[in-house]
Amino acid sequence: MAGSTRYLRYIVFAFICLIVVFLFSSTSSVPSQASNIIKDQTSRWRGSQVDDVSGAHTGKNDNKPTSPNPHTGLPPAVASGPRMNATFVTLARNNDVWEIARSIRQVEDRFNRKYNYDWVFLNDQPFDDTFKKVTSALTSGNTKYGVIPEEHWSFPDFINQTRAKNVREDMAARKIIYGDSVSYRHMCRYESGFFFRHPLMLDYEWYWRVEPSIELFCDINYDTFKYMADNNKKYSFVLSLYEYVETIPTLWDSVKGFMKEHPEHVVEGNSMQFLSDDGGNTYNHCHFWSNFEIGNLNWLRSPAYIDYFNKLDRDGGFFYERWGDAPVHSIAAGLMLKKEEIHFFNDIAYYHVPFTHCPTGEQTRLDLKCHCNPKENFDWNGYSCTSRYFELNSITKPEGYEKEQ
Repeated sequence: MAGSTRYLRYIVFAFICLIVVFLFSSTSSVPSQASNIIKDQTSRWRGSQVDDVSGAHTGKNDNKPTSPNPHTGLPPAVASGPRMNATFVTLARNNDVWEIARSIRQVEDRFNRKYNYDWVFLNDQPFDDTFKKVTSALTSGNTKYGVIPEEHWSFPDFINQTRAKNVREDMAARKIIYGDSVSYRHMCRYESGFFFRHPLMLDYEWYWRVEPSIELFCDINYDTFKYMADNNKKYSFVLSLYEYVETIPTLWDSVKGFMKEHPEHVVEGNSMQFLSDDGGNTYNHCHFWSNFEIGNLNWLRSPAYIDYFNKLDRDGGFFYERWGDAPVHSIAAGLMLKKEEIHFFNDIAYYHVPFTHCPTGEQTRLDLKCHCNPKENFDWNGYSCTSRYFELNSITKPEGYEKEQ
């Protein structure tokens, strides 16, 4: 009996040993896999560097994983094929870090995790370490941080400071939004005429402007930059509306002066009917809301656009009134581009306080896994100019738009 018991113990012990050996051999790859993950992350951070000349903080990482996600086992979410020469661009300050973090997370989850495009951040002051660490950790592409030259964020020498101050005080008394803000005027002027000339932006052909605290409500399952290039588009929008009349009383006068001085820059087949109800005599104040833009940088750097901006800048309306970059960009696109070169992204669902673009069409929203409320869509509101764009281009409006009017 004792011998039988001893023999049984030997069998059990041997069986346990076999199980241990099997488990060890099947899991021995896990420490190696974890080590590789740690190594990849470490090399990414060690590879990051600050370029003292450009002010760029660039993560040296191609961000194109070839192995499955270690947590899900799924293939990497990176689109196949060549990428465009494109970047996201954001004008922000250090105290915007958590608002822009929210925006980055939205863009990465809905779009950029599949493409890994770069991101350029611009500021009139140097970015601090917190801003750089938070934003570079969230982006899948390289991040670059640039300081705006002082001459692009200050009063030009041809501006009468007393007159500009009096205008701000008057607008403040009339409670015009941002009417008394100096920094807002610098921002509008910079976005109108300089962001595309920053040294960090000269490396790129396409841009997507992203503001703090935006939302993207739907998946974007194709390369928007490639779409623009393949379809000969140079400017795009998701929201359009009428500008505050009090902020641009003489803007169209300056535009007409530009058209008279440079008729060669006004193309045939343009979108004048989107901008004017009387053939260009007056401006109807319609504009594309420029806090979302995907556009071609070479167009903005063209002699036509530079001549246009210089004319407006010398007329002083950025400081003697409160000209916004949205009407400035929109008028330029409306006059200098053929109407077919401007695109409306119905499928890019977007929010920037206080307006929402939620794609029209229930099936579109379901297919793109949207979480926006279609009742909040601004497109067919009476204060929107999107219907005008559709009519100008003889485009059939999306199915179901009548229910949202």
